[in-house]
Amino acid sequence: MENPTSRWRHRLPRTRGRWAAVVAALAVLVGAGTWTATADDSAPSVHRQDQMLKMNGVSVDTSYFTSGGTGRRPAVLIGHGFGGSKNDVRAQAEKLAADGYAVMTWSARGFGRTTGEITLNAPDGEVKDVSGLIDWLAGRPEVELDAKGDPRVGVTGASYGGAVSLLAAGYDRRVDAVAPVISYWNLADALFPDGVFKKLWAGIFVSSGGGCQRFQKELCEMYERVAVSGKPDAAARAQLTERSPEAVADRIDVPTLILQGQSDSLFPLGQADAMAEAVKANGAPVSVDWISGGHDGGDDEGDRVEGRVGAWFDRYLKKDKGADTGPGFRVTRTGGVDSTDGAALKRGASSETYPGLTSGGRKIPLTGARQQPGTGGGQDTTTGGNGGRDATTGGGQEPPATGGGGSGRKAPDGLTQTFRNPAGAAPPSVSALPGIGGGLSQLSSLGVGLSLDFPGQYASFESAPLERSVHVTGSPTVTVDVKADHGDAVLFGKVYDVSPDGKQQVLPSQLVAPYRVTPAEQGKPVELTLPAVDHEVDAGHRLRLVLSATDLAYASPAEPATYTVTLDGALTVPTAPGVKTAAATLPWWTWGLPAAAVVIAAALLLTARRRTATPAPDPALSGVPLQITGLSKKYAKSTDRYAVRDLGFRVEKGQVLGLLGPNGAGKTTTLRMLMGLITPDAGEIRVFGHAIRPGAPVLSRVGSFVEGAGFLPHLSGRSNLELYWQATGRPAEDAHIDEALEIAGLGDALARAVRTYSQGMRQRLAIAQAMLGMPDLLILDEPTNGLDPPQIREMRDVMIRYAAGGRTVIVSSHLLSEVEQSCTHLVVMDRGQLVQAGPVAEITGSGDMLLVTTDAEVTEALVDKAAALPGIGSAVRTEDGHGLLVRLDGATAAQLVAELVRLDVPVTGVGPHRRLEDAFLTLISQGSA
Repeated sequence: MENPTSRWRHRLPRTRGRWAAVVAALAVLVGAGTWTATADDSAPSVHRQDQMLKMNGVSVDTSYFTSGGTGRRPAVLIGHGFGGSKNDVRAQAEKLAADGYAVMTWSARGFGRTTGEITLNAPDGEVKDVSGLIDWLAGRPEVELDAKGDPRVGVTGASYGGAVSLLAAGYDRRVDAVAPVISYWNLADALFPDGVFKKLWAGIFVSSGGGCQRFQKELCEMYERVAVSGKPDAAARAQLTERSPEAVADRIDVPTLILQGQSDSLFPLGQADAMAEAVKANGAPVSVDWISGGHDGGDDEGDRVEGRVGAWFDRYLKKDKGADTGPGFRVTRTGGVDSTDGAALKRGASSETYPGLTSGGRKIPLTGARQQPGTGGGQDTTTGGNGGRDATTGGGQEPPATGGGGSGRKAPDGLTQTFRNPAGAAPPSVSALPGIGGGLSQLSSLGVGLSLDFPGQYASFESAPLERSVHVTGSPTVTVDVKADHGDAVLFGKVYDVSPDGKQQVLPSQLVAPYRVTPAEQGKPVELTLPAVDHEVDAGHRLRLVLSATDLAYASPAEPATYTVTLDGALTVPTAPGVKTAAATLPWWTWGLPAAAVVIAAALLLTARRRTATPAPDPALSGVPLQITGLSKKYAKSTDRYAVRDLGFRVEKGQVLGLLGPNGAGKTTTLRMLMGLITPDAGEIRVFGHAIRPGAPVLSRVGSFVEGAGFLPHLSGRSNLELYWQATGRPAEDAHIDEALEIAGLGDALARAVRTYSQGMRQRLAIAQAMLGMPDLLILDEPTNGLDPPQIREMRDVMIRYAAGGRTVIVSSHLLSEVEQSCTHLVVMDRGQLVQAGPVAEITGSGDMLLVTTDAEVTEALVDKAAALPGIGSAVRTEDGHGLLVRLDGATAAQLVAELVRLDVPVTGVGPHRRLEDAFLTLISQGSA
């Protein structure tokens, strides 16, 4: 049930049962607990207690995680995926414990050191065990209780563990919130969709469990019976359904965060849709998140997923109303490749409510398509949708009377096609390949098709070239009439994205949908629901509906048969118009490597030419880390709009300079010019007296960190740094790796693979990379993005330690409180221009900026009158409304007070204001006046 390469390691269960009293009597501690202290990069120390609990006739291997403090806290149970153990979720448990939860993990029956047979989350098996764990938590003095014996508890887990979280919510009323990840709603529907046996996944499922003998006897017998016949029976469906969350659908009424994988042919998005609809119908809060990966592999978005689960529990277990639980629906969309590590680039799209799988349906007419004999599914020459006109040649003649498979028969309009299921159902068509399919899914998201259909074994229908792009979000549907010359017709439906030349077709997420059409259903219209996907079809491309008689992942009838399919209407594709894609978070050129190569080549040519015109060094500035004079840069294609205009300031050794300004102030443009990435239109930048140009040698004395540094996830932190330094071509002894790492404070984590790092550790590794060679000038652009308060505090210490050796740090940040504590000097920018520069103390406490407090609320009319007084530069109301921030421009403090008294303002105090936030707001207000 799990791809071994997937980081989530989709394995274990969780539960909710009504046997609290019985389980409490049986939950006897078998062995003495072992306590171990662990810690991440900046969080409180976490203690782990390992112990075996005897309950329900089995010994359950558990781990219990807590951090310091004596107060009561909510509890979280984390289940693992099928085939794994409690060790697979240890890292997540430690993070949640450090965040103030009491966390328990355990190995499910038949896995790890836990005894017993695998019962597939049976109510009296694994589900009952979870209730026993909840009983144990209820007796812990540090666990918060809602009532006696009722702990405040949430349950999460991936795959098998996600299913048991839902089952726990249905069987045990003490569960308060759940967050299932890539899980199932009905295991029978997942393994026997529409009565077709998903043979490859079922086989992997049984094998990863240790073989049929490890399962409960009745389950083993059921699997062997279905595997031999190739067709599930009613008893098999009933056995799996009674162990599925759907069996208790009406009882799952707790806040539910559903995270489902798009690259998942085992538990596809339809399983999450059924979950969401059922829980929503019970009146509970529901949020749905379609992540990039899944059981077929791909990116599991582990850090983002764990962060969202943590926020969900913060809101519904800690009752933190300020916790950001995210939108009602979110989907990760892919486009382009990251040049640093080859990973697919991703952006989120969201809507306030979950749209379901059929929102915004758009009808797209289809006609018959033909295939050149002897070619596979990826090499079609097809007809368009305009009266059978060939899209490649533009010819208007009718296509030959051959079927979609090249050897069948069809009517002149192509809407009726005949094809065959071959004897033994071989060779089969190929779509997803369980275990390695994630790579195929990622390629399909990038426009590469690797599916295969065999001639004579499928019907094909196709649209005209699309006049505008269509973003499909949900399950397309189509109505057809199916006939078989005998018995059931077993078909596999898929929708391809076909290139304008017809030579390339892409199967989104490599997904197909199986259908079993019985003799009673044949000869009448049947609506087919195709796989749910999120995929954009570009203008000029066509949609191709294929109904195949075979698929490698499923069991087809071994007896040969002839199928006839008649198209009965258009293909309806859901577009979910309420789902909006977030703005790209990476530079535009990273979405196309060929374009990036052209840009880089052009930059190198310009650099070579400009180096000859670089001004001579200024000896008088040889000891000055940075001096900027008259710097200007206009917006692209603009004659009067400036990103930076007439900017000038100077930075000395040992300073930590904060570069501040609202969005659009020109901070990033300034830093890019400073790093030699772009060239100014006017003015100059000198680093230690040398003028900056792209590729200038003095840039070797500059280290920089920009958000999103690319690391190879399978290598250790140290190996990543060593590899980076080797790429610079500089001597190894010049790297000063150990010194940089000591300042960054990564400790023992350096020996671990980067994929195991928290966000804070990745940030510090990126800072260490920027510090390699111990550059005299270190530039940090938003180094605290995505960090929690303890991690931000540690980042502040890193900057201060680095500058303490006489080096200089420039940091751009929106966190004013952190800048105030870590920086010695400030440069404030607004709309591309310098507003003020100087020491932090001078800016926050200068005599010309005063804080006036009052014992009554200040009205807007009074603010306007104060701002209009003689000698007053600006006046703004404080956040609490009981004061004014005033900038003097010629007037004295005494004159200001006298004028305010004359205006009947009840002044209670006047003095220099000390908060950087106040000073910043005043400065920006002045700059906007």
